[in-house]
Amino acid sequence: MAMWRPALDEHSGPKYLQIVDALANDIVSGVLKPGMRLPPHRDLAYDLGVSPNTTSRAYAEGVARALIQGEVGRGTYVRWPGQWPSEEDRLPLTRRHSGPIDFSRNLPSPGLAERYLADTLSALGASTDLRALMDDQSEAGPARHSEAAIAWLARTGVEADADEVAITIGAQHGILAALMAVTRPGDLLLTEELTYAPVKAMAERLGLKIKAVALDDGGLCPDTFDQICGTHAVKALYFTPTLHTPTTITMADDRRERITAIAQRRGVFLIEDDVFGTLKPDGPPPVATFASECTLYVTSTSKCLAPGLRVGFVRAPAAQAAAIRSAVNLSCWMAPPLMVEIAARWMEDGTADRLTAAQRSQATKRQNMARTILSDCDIRADRHGLHLWLVLPAAWPADIFRIEAQNRGVKLVEAAAFAVTPGDAPNAVRLCLSHEPDERRLQSGLQTVKTVLQGTPEHSALVL
Repeated sequence: MAMWRPALDEHSGPKYLQIVDALANDIVSGVLKPGMRLPPHRDLAYDLGVSPNTTSRAYAEGVARALIQGEVGRGTYVRWPGQWPSEEDRLPLTRRHSGPIDFSRNLPSPGLAERYLADTLSALGASTDLRALMDDQSEAGPARHSEAAIAWLARTGVEADADEVAITIGAQHGILAALMAVTRPGDLLLTEELTYAPVKAMAERLGLKIKAVALDDGGLCPDTFDQICGTHAVKALYFTPTLHTPTTITMADDRRERITAIAQRRGVFLIEDDVFGTLKPDGPPPVATFASECTLYVTSTSKCLAPGLRVGFVRAPAAQAAAIRSAVNLSCWMAPPLMVEIAARWMEDGTADRLTAAQRSQATKRQNMARTILSDCDIRADRHGLHLWLVLPAAWPADIFRIEAQNRGVKLVEAAAFAVTPGDAPNAVRLCLSHEPDERRLQSGLQTVKTVLQGTPEHSALVL
């Protein structure tokens, strides 16, 4: 077969996306068949009269869309339908001590939780009444679980009554339940222009329209929020005002007050994701403390105690809290009572405080390491945060930088993964510092990132 040459005149947008769109069309039409080898990106660039950067970006996007795959030393091939990504392409949650260094997962360290869990399970084993933990808890559940939830919320500054609280399987489930409670198919949901990626998928599955609100160095822009509310029928705003994912921004008090005032005036529900808030003891009070009547406040134990402790709490006005509990019943029937019991015991006996302190300490230590290694780079970070935001120079497009880092054994996530409109994503990547269990691997990965930054795409070892 002659070298593949995409027909770009049928497509619009950036040149690299024109190439990807032509690639997809040719695969669907059968011009390109599974297993066919594509031309090297430099040869294709010469044939099309574009830069090698453009074809490299196109191939990287083709890999991201699972249209093609690159094999070291062999080239780039059209994927077979349903072909699984290679082991190297997968992003496992398992914490490894060898292989690729994973900065892609925003999970805290298990820390000391294993030690405390053994003691707690022993205490549970000695208990004389475990029947409630094995029975249906689809309604309110044991009173002490609600009391623990209320006490945990109070630590963040959010006051709640029992009829205003719902217990979920982590914060992600809490967000889904909150969306199910206050929206209907066709409603408009606003989010920050860079947002927690699963929310985009949730909106799609729930039939919601989604629209981005601009971000600046202070976080979500109140003026843009107000302007959109003035021209559209907005149902809810989902946002993360503390240790924002992915930018690490924490909103100041005055901006929180402006956003809540707009929501109150416009009749918009606020879904406040405060999953990182407990890690930042010096942070501003939650938005829910300014506007409890229109805010659905979501938090959990998994970021501050242990990632496997999937217990979330949502505080909402009583009517919405009842709807959230119904959404929990519909989606999973109930949060597992045994897991909630473990969380409640840890909150009561001080274990939760000790685990949170340990997470903060490790976060600070790792952030200091990152600041030292990346001292001359444009990074945004918080000493209590689990991730940092690396703004890249123009010479390094984020998708190419991600591919190059991966080729050197480091996994990270580019801004487009968080963008409501991927084409408008800034040229930046997120690095999560807490997932790697070995600090030597963390240090090595950060050094690799710096080494890549010091080079240029034209002199890199890109496979594609």
